[in-house]
This record gives sequence, C-alpha cells and structure tokens, in this order.
Amino acid sequence: MARQLGREMRGVHSVARRCACGRPAVVRTEPRLPGGTPFPTSFYLTLPTMVQAASHLEAGGRLAELTAQLAEDDTLAEGYRRAHEHYLARRHELGVVEEIEGISAGGMPTRVKCLHAIIGHGLAEGPGVNPVADLVLEEIAPGAEIDVCRCEVVPDGAAEESR
Repeated sequence: MARQLGREMRGVHSVARRCACGRPAVVRTEPRLPGGTPFPTSFYLTLPTMVQAASHLEAGGRLAELTAQLAEDDTLAEGYRRAHEHYLARRHELGVVEEIEGISAGGMPTRVKCLHAIIGHGLAEGPGVNPVADLVLEEIAPGAEIDVCRCEVVPDGAAEESR
C-alpha cells in the first residue's frame, strides 16, 4: 500500500477490497489514527488505476456536476443519504470518535467533494450501497475496473511491493 500511494498508510484496520490480482484496492481505516488524530475516511482507495481515474474526474469538474445532480434528483439524493448512514454505521463498528460524530466522507450526505472516498466506499461495500459510487464506477469503466488486473501500469514495479 505504501508503494501504491507513495507514503506509509496509518491506522489501517484491514483490506476491504482487493483487485483482480489480489492486491489492495481499498483499505478500511480506524476512526482514530495511532497519534490520536480523528480520521473520518473509513474506506481509503489505494489501487493506482482507480486513484488516477478519480483524480482525473475531479480535475475535470465532475464533483460540481454530481453535487448539482444530487440537488435535482431526489432518488439519487435519498440513496446518497442512506450511503452516508451506512458509512457511519460501518465506522462505528471500529469505534466512536466524538470529534467526527455524524461526519462521513466524500461530502456525504449533501455534496460530492472526494471521489476517492466515495469510490472506496462503493468498492468495499458493493453495488447498491452508494449510488454516487455506482455512477462513477460505471463512468470510469472499462479503463479502471476492479475485476480486471491493470497492476502492470503501476510505475517502478510498485504493484509487486504493494502486496
């Protein structure tokens, strides 16, 4: 994971989803880091092809578009609110941290501010849990699918060291 992200991961609880090759794609993190800092991002995207795809969409203005779509689509907004509640419930399984109580990740439940967190949630928990993640995952396919190994595109042999 450190080679995938270019830095050490802190507070890792477990690997929540692996890619087709068995390498980490999403890690589940503790709600409080070892030094005591609250950390609301429970599902952290690590798979380089997915991280790159999320970054590309964010740089292209997709966050604002998705936030506007939430304001216009009541069904999407309700599903996203449920995704927020699901996220909080899953984090509570690992502990309750008062400083981040009620705060999930990625802008949930009213806006979209981090596709990395939203994609991580969707991949870890599966289709139908986070409708915004489902939309984005459909958009980035076929260039970044979890069920197709693309680890060879990771620079400097990083994929081998990420196991």
